[in-house]
Amino acid sequence: MRAGASRKTAQRILKKVRSNVYRDMGTSDIYKLVLQAISKEKDGVGLHQRYQLKEAIMRLGPAGFAFENYIADLLPYYDLQVSGIRVKIKGKCALHEIDLIGLSSSKQFMIECKHNSYRGTYIGLKVALYTHARFLDLSPRFSGEMIFCNSKISENAKKYSNCIGQQVFSWRYPSEKSLEKIIEENKLYPITILNLTSKELGIFYGIDLMIAKDLLDFDAVKLSEKTGIGTTRIHNLQMMVEKTTAIVSMISNILHCSLVIFYDDFLPPVFNLL
Repeated sequence: MRAGASRKTAQRILKKVRSNVYRDMGTSDIYKLVLQAISKEKDGVGLHQRYQLKEAIMRLGPAGFAFENYIADLLPYYDLQVSGIRVKIKGKCALHEIDLIGLSSSKQFMIECKHNSYRGTYIGLKVALYTHARFLDLSPRFSGEMIFCNSKISENAKKYSNCIGQQVFSWRYPSEKSLEKIIEENKLYPITILNLTSKELGIFYGIDLMIAKDLLDFDAVKLSEKTGIGTTRIHNLQMMVEKTTAIVSMISNILHCSLVIFYDDFLPPVFNLL
């Protein structure tokens, strides 16, 4: 998608959204307005089903291994290398299965991955507590502990994690290294963002192809031979990756602009001074 065309489309969609936004409107309702407007654009039908980042990550379930493998592919963008996946380690009191082990310089980090398949869920204090208990039982093997999750984290869990030095990377937290920020900045959209069949999804999981843009690193014929998926289908998926990446970026920008419009139009001027 050409940048000029994207800007014109975005301006057209923003105009439609702005005319329908009202005071006290929730961000989820603004989100729906944006997706409805996009679906009415040329080549935009069905975007609400295929190109939403949060829903795509939620489809990396219900079994946790797909999400763990996906997070493993994201770790280098957090300055970590993967040194173990689903490793069983005996602690002082119990045997533990560690989702991921991250390596930074000479330090090892114990990583807990929490995947949620439904909207509105969040990570609470319980997860932070048992992750820390596991870390203590395995001490001094690890230098630190981390939690990666695709949902928001409660304020109580944030306070506890900050107090004990536990790092959490979740939806919109922390602001500079939140999960969706790292994904969007580096275009690390999961393979589930594409319109794949269950069989195709299973095949890609089997060869540990978790990030959509990684499809572009393969020769279509060789990947077809490796997966049993037809060459034409592979080629079409590669084209879809290029188009989808552009569209998802555009959606994110439009959503951001829509929220800015909402706050500029409806929040009292005093809020601008806070």
